[in-house]
Amino acid sequence: MGPAARAASTSTAGASRLRSIGRKYAADRTGAWRVLQQPAFRAYFIGCTISNLGTWLQNTAQLILAYRLTHSVLAVALITSAQFSGFLTIGPWAGSLGARLGRRNVLIGAQLLSFVITGILACVEFTGRLTELELFFGALGTGLALTFALPIQTAMVSGLVQEKDRKAALALNSVSYNAGRTLAPLLYLAVLASIGTAWAFALNSISFLAFALIVIGLYPRATIGQQARVRHRDVFGFALQRPRIALLLLMVAAVTFADDPVLVLGPSLAQKLGVPSFWPAYFLAALGIGTVVGAMFPTRPAKTRRAAVPLAILAIAVVVFALGVDRWVSLAAAVVAGIAGLLTGAASQALLLKMATPQHAVQVMALWGVAWAGTKPIASLADGLIASHLGIQTAAVILALPAVLVAAPEICLSKRRKIQLKNFMAHRNGTRRQEPQESAA
Repeated sequence: MGPAARAASTSTAGASRLRSIGRKYAADRTGAWRVLQQPAFRAYFIGCTISNLGTWLQNTAQLILAYRLTHSVLAVALITSAQFSGFLTIGPWAGSLGARLGRRNVLIGAQLLSFVITGILACVEFTGRLTELELFFGALGTGLALTFALPIQTAMVSGLVQEKDRKAALALNSVSYNAGRTLAPLLYLAVLASIGTAWAFALNSISFLAFALIVIGLYPRATIGQQARVRHRDVFGFALQRPRIALLLLMVAAVTFADDPVLVLGPSLAQKLGVPSFWPAYFLAALGIGTVVGAMFPTRPAKTRRAAVPLAILAIAVVVFALGVDRWVSLAAAVVAGIAGLLTGAASQALLLKMATPQHAVQVMALWGVAWAGTKPIASLADGLIASHLGIQTAAVILALPAVLVAAPEICLSKRRKIQLKNFMAHRNGTRRQEPQESAA
């Protein structure tokens, strides 16, 4: 081959490589949203978003209604705690129930139970007799249903897409949840001004029914069988014997603690800033907007460090939010908190599913549910109690502290030190079993 031919060949190869890089860059730039091109996941995403929109519509209504009835941040914390208490009390058994009764049956049953409970709350509010006690038990009932539905729902998402799209699908699953948090507060203001608070509960009830019907269509009875029974103590052992899984669960719990002030302290912060009582709805919307923006970031292979860095940013953003310097500063901080929380959550979920064996996928996601939502009652109660006695700024700092403590070692330690720590923990737990390889960088 002569010089001219070699030059032409090199030029052609270089152009081909540039086109390949360009296609890869363009695909990355689409972020998580590209998985919506897949019909099954698109149908799931639409149904899940409708359900989450209804849930956050009711959450916003009960948060503002509880504060108006009691003028107590502790009352808001108690109702929020009730909604997530199921994850703390029976969360570890939720995945086992799904394995025994079938994912499809449990998921549909949870949606129908929530449909009934929220329908009753709507009827009571239409009569004008809804009190904080009914709000508490309504939140408790829907929270128990969510306890069983969430780990199954999260594990099933990965089955709707190819493995290479798993992280993107999990990110959009988080966006679906937080899109409700973005749009529902604004929708609540429109509902409140036009047809009344009772319709917030009624629309949520309808949304649960709609999602149940979509699940029935997506998962015909014949396509989902029962899994082998796995004892919950085996699941705990599976997680504890793998330090990286334990670290990821700690990160998930830290996110829950860090972003709790945006929800629980919102009414008190609005009062401190001297803004109208509906401003907590704007704070929640800002947090949700952040998660949508976070999903637009180019997707990269999930690594623990890529979960730790945004976790530290989340802690800083929440403290800035609670300082109450200005309403717009708090709104901007809530947006940043939403972005950081989404990035940490999506990376953590993807890594957990990667490290879990197929046999333990639903059960590990049940532990994820405990870490994410089971810690919510503790976070909300601590938030309310600390804010009532020491102020909202102190509460925000204390709840953001776990995120800093969990993220700092992962960010600061060298790769060599991480490997040494991993080996030490594995030796201490009496196991030499290796986790799936995941770069510590």
